[in-house]
This record gives sequence, structure tokens and C-alpha cells, in this order.
Amino acid sequence: MSRTQFFVAVSCTLAIVLVLGVWQFIMPSESDSGRPTWDEWTRLLLLKDYNTRVVTLGASLLGCAGGIVGSFTLLRKRALMGDALSHATLPGIALAFMAANALGMSGKSLPVLLLGAVATGLLGVAAILLIRNLTRLKEDTALGAVLSVFFGAGVSLLGMIQQMETAAAAGLKGFIDGKTASMGMQDTTLITVTAIICIGCCVAFYKHFKLLCFDEAFAAAQGFRVVVLDIALMALVVAVCIVGLQAVGLILMIALLVIPAAAARFWTQRMSRMVVIAAVLGAVGGMAGAGASALFSKLPSGPMIVLVYAGFFVISMVFGPQRGLLLRWRRRVRLNRSIDRQHLLRAIYEVLDLSGQRSTKDAPPFATVAQLLRRRSWSPWRLKLAIARACRAGDVQQIKERVELTESGLAEAARLTRQHRLWELYLINYAEIAPSRVDQDADAIEHVLEPQIVARLESLLASSQSEFPESPHELAPAENAFLTRAAHGA
Repeated sequence: MSRTQFFVAVSCTLAIVLVLGVWQFIMPSESDSGRPTWDEWTRLLLLKDYNTRVVTLGASLLGCAGGIVGSFTLLRKRALMGDALSHATLPGIALAFMAANALGMSGKSLPVLLLGAVATGLLGVAAILLIRNLTRLKEDTALGAVLSVFFGAGVSLLGMIQQMETAAAAGLKGFIDGKTASMGMQDTTLITVTAIICIGCCVAFYKHFKLLCFDEAFAAAQGFRVVVLDIALMALVVAVCIVGLQAVGLILMIALLVIPAAAARFWTQRMSRMVVIAAVLGAVGGMAGAGASALFSKLPSGPMIVLVYAGFFVISMVFGPQRGLLLRWRRRVRLNRSIDRQHLLRAIYEVLDLSGQRSTKDAPPFATVAQLLRRRSWSPWRLKLAIARACRAGDVQQIKERVELTESGLAEAARLTRQHRLWELYLINYAEIAPSRVDQDADAIEHVLEPQIVARLESLLASSQSEFPESPHELAPAENAFLTRAAHGA
């Protein structure tokens, strides 16, 4: 099992434990008929109940399709397109219900309602594209305008439907809030067919959608029809949104398209793995949310699915092995420690340079703690930690107030000082930085130097520099260095 697969498995397990296990302890006792019994847990895990199987299958397949399609829309920077489309379907549902009743048909017919949702959903897509292409408004403005206008029209139409005699039989509000727990085999079959079609299209046109997401101009140059691909991707978004109305409703539909894909982004840098992880998170989240609603009758299924996705996202954001906050914090700590080590060694070397003790055979080269404190803007506590880490690394050894360089530490200090001065000379000769400020500018960039860059600097400055270049500016005495650096804003 790879590291990515391990972290995905851990995240799924933690999310299920958070959603199901926590509620097991905070709900009332079994005597109050509130906490699920172990028999109910067993029936849920083994999917013994017919309704549980139907709902779980539908929710997991919908989440899987939403995760895959949402990965492309997220990378395409159209994550909110699903939100606008889901809200744009509401007036179509209302109009389809009104038209069906006017024609003497059943207003509760799911195909009729979904047909109306598709019509206004596609109309919303067209409106967004027209506003973006025919005006100077950006796409987010078009999304906001279409979302609010269509949703407002839908709410108005629902108000009109409430005045109709058949309004009580409509049940249209289920499309707003979702009705996962009441899904039947017909709904699950529709979700299954749509999910298979969407997943199949994404697999078949993976290369095309990948080019569309990352480099639209390059895709057009390679002969791909970008407009057709864009329309195809939006058609998949429309399909997922339409069938998702049955599960989580149009308000929460955006969660199925955005959250699994956004959570998967923290786990990998490769798009193929991201799509797979998003599909797994979407399927597991739908299954866990539907299971939680089956165990606790007072919990609605749609919001529970979204909350499980939110748990996945939080875990991914913190523990993700590629972009997680914990990893970034560890990298920042390592970088800061590396910078402190380099500053310490270079500060000791510059003290030796000023005193003429760069190479001493009688005694190891050293600097005092007081000299180091005055040379850089360190606090005593930070300097103490830097010296302790350098001692563990074998670069220095501390004897009371003396910080002595070891043989390897002296070589490393000389290398770092030479590297720093190469940058100073380059900035003076090629970037026209004033010598009085060049130390500060070189200090900000020298810590990311690669060997190839150092070799390039050496070749640029070979004609004018000796093997170990002298400092291009006067080294401030140790006791005045802190004031000099503070004057330059370091």
C-alpha cells in the first residue's frame, strides 16, 4: 500500500468514526430508544435492509460521480458552476409541474420534473457563457447573477404553486432540501445509469479534459475542439446536478462537486490520482452519510452526507501529504532551522574574518555568544537553540561562552560565506543593488541556492573574482553589526 492510499484509508476511517462513533455516545441511552443497538449497527454494516441498500448505493454512486466530475471543474476553475446550475434547475422543476398539471398529467412524475430541470439548467449554462463572452464581466460575476436570478424565479414560481389546488401533492420542496432517505429503486436506477455514463465519459476523454483544465491554448493548438470539450464537461456537470437533486437537494449539491475534489487535492500532485481519491472520498462520504441517517432517524441524509465530506476535507487539509497544513508547517520549521544554522555558521566565520583567526592551528576557531548576539538580530533564546542544534549536527561545540567551529563546521561556514558573497557580487554587478543594501538582499535568497546556480554564479564572476571572494562591502564590527542591520530594516 502506497503512502497516499494509506492516508486515504486513514481519513475514511476517521471520518466514519467521527460521524457514527461520536453520535453513539452523545445520543440518549437505549432505555430512551435513542441510541442505536448493536443489532441495528450490524444490520446497517451488512446492509440487510432493502431501503438501506437502495439509499446507500444511490448516495455512494452519486458521490463517486460527483467527485470525478468535480475534479475537472475544480482544476478548470469552475467549481461554482455546479452551484449555479443546481439553483438554475428550480424554476424548471416548478414550470414542469405547472405544465404537467395544465396538460392533465401527473405533476409528481419524476421524468417530467427532471426534464424541466435540465431545460432551465442548460439555459443557465447558456446565460453564464453569454454574459462572460459578450460583456467584460468576469465569470464569477456571471455565476452570481445567474444563480440569484434563477433561484429567485424558482422561489416565486413555488409561491404560485402553493396557491394551486394540487399544491399539496407536489412535494417540490424535496428538490430544495433533498430526500435521500425516501429514494426508491427508480431514483437509484437513474442515479446509477447517470453515474456510469459520467464516469465512462471522464475515463474515455480523460486526456482531453486534462488538457482542457491545464492548458486550453495548448489543447487548441493540438487540434482539440476546446468549445466542444467545454460543453461536454458542462453537460456532465448538468447531469450530476440533476440526479443529485434527489439526494442532497439543489442547495447542497455543490458540496458533492467541490468538497471531495478539493479534499483530494491535498493528497497528491498527479491528476490521475486526484480523480481516483476524489471518487473514493465521494463514494465513502455518501455511504457514511446515508448510514448515519439510517441509524439516527432525526438526522437528515443530505446534510449528513455534506458533513461527512466536511470531515474528509478538514482531515485532508490538516494531514494531507502533499499540501496539508501539518506538512507545510513541518517544512517551514525545517527551513527556519536551516536558515538559523546557516546564519550561525556564517556569523562565526565573519567574526573570525574580522579578527584574522580564520585558520588557527593552535586553537579551534571560535566566537563568543556576546559577539554572535550583537552580529545578528537574534534573541538569546533563539541563539541558544541554534547553537544546540548545531552542536548536535557536529558543526560547533560550546564551551561556556565560546562557540567553537569543528573541522567540518569550518568548511561548511566557509562554503556558506563564499556562497553569500557570490550573491552579493552578482547583485552589485548585474542587478545594480547598492553595496549598503546588498547584504540584506543576498540574505533573503541565498538559502534556496542549488549547486547549478552556484556554478553559474562562479562562471559569471570568474573573470573578476578569486577562489574565495572578499566581501564587497565593509564588514561591520561585531559590536555594531546589529545596529547596522537594523538601520537597513533587516
